[in-house]
Amino acid sequence: MDEAGRGPLAGPVVASAVIVRDFSFSSRVDDSKKMTPVSRDAAYREILEKCVVGIGVVDPGVIDAINIFQATLRAMEEAVMKLKVVPDGVLVDGLKTPRLPLKQFAIVDGDARSFSIACASVVAKVTRDRLMEYYDELYPRYGFAKHKGYGTPEHLEALRKHGPCEIHRKSFEPVKSMTFY
Repeated sequence: MDEAGRGPLAGPVVASAVIVRDFSFSSRVDDSKKMTPVSRDAAYREILEKCVVGIGVVDPGVIDAINIFQATLRAMEEAVMKLKVVPDGVLVDGLKTPRLPLKQFAIVDGDARSFSIACASVVAKVTRDRLMEYYDELYPRYGFAKHKGYGTPEHLEALRKHGPCEIHRKSFEPVKSMTFY
C-alpha cells in the first residue's frame, strides 16, 4: 500500500493497495515521484492489467474533520477493503499502518524497496493526478492540472486572488488563515 496527496492544500488523499499477480512488466515501475508522467501512465495501465488493485479516496472535508494522518489511514483501509482478493498480509509505505485485521508491515521508503508498494505508489499518484485534472475543469482559476493542489507560487497567488474553493483543505495553512466562511 501507498498513498498520494498528504501535503497539498487542495484535493483528496488517495491510497492504493496492489496485489501483484504477474511480475513480467515491460514498463518501468518505481517510486512514482521518480517517474515521469508518461512513464507513470504506461506503468499504471500495465498494473491495472496484471494486478489486483484497490483504491481509497478521502475528500478534503473529511481531511479537515479528522486530520490528514487519520484520513490517510482511512484511505488505506478503504483501498484494502476494495481489493477483490483478501491478502495474506499488507506491506505499507511509511512508519504507521492502518487498522486492519491483517498482518501488516510498515516499510520506510517502501516504494523504493518493494515492487508491490511501488505499484501502489504509481496507482495512487496517477489516480490523484487525474482527479486534480478533473477539478481543474471545475475550478479553472486555480491551475490544479499543473500543480495538483500543492502550494506553488501560482497556486498561492490564485488563493490570494480568489480565496479557497470547495476542494481546498480549510484546516491547512495558509488556507486556514484565508477562509472567510
